[in-house]
Amino acid sequence: MGESSRFIDAPGTLNRHADFASRFVEPRHVDVWLPPGCAAEEGRRFPVIYMHDGQNLFDPREAYTGVDWGMDEAIVHLAGGGKIAEVIVVGIWNTPRRKQEYMPQKPTEGPEGHRVRAQLAEEYGGEPLSDRYLRFLVEEVKPFVDATYRTLPERESTFIMGSSMGGLISLYALCEYPEVFAGAGCLSTHWPAGEGIMVEYLRRALPRPGKHHIYFDHGTETLDATYEAYQRWVDKLMRAAGYREGVDWITRKFPGAEHTERAWQERVHIPLQFLLTQQRIRE
Repeated sequence: MGESSRFIDAPGTLNRHADFASRFVEPRHVDVWLPPGCAAEEGRRFPVIYMHDGQNLFDPREAYTGVDWGMDEAIVHLAGGGKIAEVIVVGIWNTPRRKQEYMPQKPTEGPEGHRVRAQLAEEYGGEPLSDRYLRFLVEEVKPFVDATYRTLPERESTFIMGSSMGGLISLYALCEYPEVFAGAGCLSTHWPAGEGIMVEYLRRALPRPGKHHIYFDHGTETLDATYEAYQRWVDKLMRAAGYREGVDWITRKFPGAEHTERAWQERVHIPLQFLLTQQRIRE
């Protein structure tokens, strides 16, 4: 597992742990971005946000569409204005098995998911691998990050975020590991995957409200145009489960927004502020 340090446009340092080995999934790069405070304040510890599709977060030369999320710039700007605490970002790169690794696995198990599981295997090139992917994240990546960097390792300071299928796996991670993650940011959540089977899973799997925070959003154009009906269903479910809108969870609609990295770049400051305020971290 190699390591290199790079400087990017915004203040801060990006360390790459190349070909991070795993017992559960195939190797991939893991990028760790350290905010300016890591160098300026020795001994200070920082919350951590784990993000999927790591190649799309920091460098447009590596991003899938040539547009990155600008996570470093967004955090530096928000923290500089006192709107969030500085945070370490861990970007886990995807692989050719992205859809298998990001498709929530347990919703497809059991008699009700048999047909969907077969369809997914045909469409994605194999059955879901998300339980193995989450073990990689929770049992291998997180312990490494906590041992290597000055993190706040507790649940209250650990978050997860992604877009599209990355939104699905972020929500699934929160449900499967509520003792590890305090909040999930789910941008343009790809609810149609598996014919929306994830929604029914939430009825029995959502963590109890009061200790976790969830952010949802969607646009209205391109692939995002298919999400609103599902999201309304999820919003009703959240209310029925006791989640307080605007406190425990928020859903945002962005008219005219497409399913692109540029769209997520333009609004990533909103989930960052919702999940990463000083009040949330102290809870």
